[in-house]
Amino acid sequence: MPQRDGFGACARIEGLDGVEIPTGMPEEQRIAVPTEFDPEDEYRPEPEPEPLPPSWMDGQVRIGIHTSIAGRYLNALESARKLGCNALQIFSASPRMWQGGPARIPELDAAAFRVRREELRLGPLVIHANYLINLAAAQPMLRTRSIQAFHDEIVRAVALGADFLVVHPGARGEGGAAQAISTIVESVKQATKRIPMGRLKILMENTAGMGTSVGSRLEEVGEIVGGLLRDLPVGACLDTAHLFAAGYDIKSEEGLASTIGQIENTVALENVPIFHVNDSKIPLGGRVDRHEHIGKGKIGKEAFARILQHPQFTAPAEGLAGRAFLAETPIDNPGDDRRNVAMLWELAGLKEQAPEADRGFSMLTPALKRKIATHKARKTRSPQKRKQSSPKRKRR
Repeated sequence: MPQRDGFGACARIEGLDGVEIPTGMPEEQRIAVPTEFDPEDEYRPEPEPEPLPPSWMDGQVRIGIHTSIAGRYLNALESARKLGCNALQIFSASPRMWQGGPARIPELDAAAFRVRREELRLGPLVIHANYLINLAAAQPMLRTRSIQAFHDEIVRAVALGADFLVVHPGARGEGGAAQAISTIVESVKQATKRIPMGRLKILMENTAGMGTSVGSRLEEVGEIVGGLLRDLPVGACLDTAHLFAAGYDIKSEEGLASTIGQIENTVALENVPIFHVNDSKIPLGGRVDRHEHIGKGKIGKEAFARILQHPQFTAPAEGLAGRAFLAETPIDNPGDDRRNVAMLWELAGLKEQAPEADRGFSMLTPALKRKIATHKARKTRSPQKRKQSSPKRKRR
C-alpha cells in the first residue's frame, strides 16, 4: 500500500507555527485546531465568596470575664464556658514580666485555640497587654523595650485570632500631656510595623488618674485614638471603675448621661466596642484603681443596671459585634468569678438568655486559695527574717 509522506493513511493537521503534525486518525475524522487565541476562552476562576461573620457576631450583648491561661491557652476558653460567658479576656503571657514566656505561640497551640473557640461560639476575644508597657515613656530604653513588648503582644494576638488588644497608654513622667500623647501615637505605629493585623483592633484603655498616667481624661483617650485612626484599626476600651475614680459620675442618672455625652464628643461610642465592667472600692474622683465585686462597691447595683441596659449601649444589627461587657473583678473566694458573671447577666436584664454555667465551678479552688495564702504569708515573713538575721553593726 502506498505511503503518504511516511505517515501512512493518517491525516495531518497544521500547527500554529505552520508545521504539519500527524494525528494518527483517518482523514475523514480530521480535527480542526484553532489558529488564533480568543481571550474570551481563557479560564477565569469564580471570585472567592465573602467570608461569613464569626458565629458570635449575632448583634447581641456579650458578657464575659478575664480568664486564666494557666496550664495552657485552651483552659481560658473552658473557664469562660463553665462560668456562663459568651465573651472573654485573657493575657497572652505573664502581665508583670518583660519576658513572661515565649514571644511567639506555637502554631499547633494557636490553631487548637482558634478551633475550640469557634466550637464554643465565644467572642469577642480580648487580650490585655502587659502592664509594664509604657508607650508614653520619654526614656529611650524604656520606650524601646515597651515598643518591642507591644509588638510581641500584637503577634500573639493575631496568632490566637483575637478581635481586640487592650493596652494602657502609659505614664508621662515629668513631660507634658501633649508630648506624651504624641509619643504614644508614634510608639503604636512603630510596634505595628510589618505586621498584618487581620481583623485585630487595638484599644486604648482609660485610666483612673494615678500619678502621671495618661488617659484619665476622655479628651486624652480621644486624641490618641484620633491620631491613630487614619493609619490603624483602633478604638477605646472604657473601664467603669477607672471612669468613676477619674471623676466621671456614672453612678447617678444625670452623671451617666453627661459622661455618655462626653464620650460621644471625644472618643465616639462607635469606637468603644468593649467596656471593662468593674465596681470601685474608691469613691468618686479618688484617682486610685481598685476594683470591687459588681454591686458591692461605690458605684452600686442600680448604676450598673442603668449602664448595662442603656439604649445607647444596646447591640447593633445582626452581622455586627454586640458591645461586650467584661468583668475584671477580684476573686477573693471560690465562686466569686461565677457570681460576678451571673450578676452582669441579671443587671443587663438578660438572665434568661445567659449561657448555662457549671454549678460550683470557679477558677479559684479551695486548694488554690490555700496555696495563694501560704505564698503571701511567706512573702510577708521573708523581709522580717532578713531584718532579724542581718548582723548588727558595732558601735564605735
